Amino acid sequence: MFYILAALAGIAAGWVDVAVNDLLLTALLVLAACITLGLMRPQRPWRWVVVVGAFIPLTEFAAYTIGAMKPRHAQIYGSFLASLPGIAGAYGGSFMRGVVNNLRQGK
Repeated sequence: MFYILAALAGIAAGWVDVAVNDLLLTALLVLAACITLGLMRPQRPWRWVVVVGAFIPLTEFAAYTIGAMKPRHAQIYGSFLASLPGIAGAYGGSFMRGVVNNLRQGK
């Protein structure tokens, strides 16, 4: 179920990247999705970065194949770089979950 949520978040971020062409907004969406997924499933947070980040270039490729857009080189490279904030988000969400769990246990 969480992988489906991560895939949908990646597709949504990729769609925003295609429609709005704003890398900062795309990176913010990736960050928010990875924080949320890192909080919900804190084990192995790197997987959320991979799943969410993989769907951004795939969405751009799908938009290119249906003829909706012709991406520039900078937009293609930026779609791969948009997953970098997701690393901080996923590990930050995982860390926050560990802190909350320790506080609840009284440690």
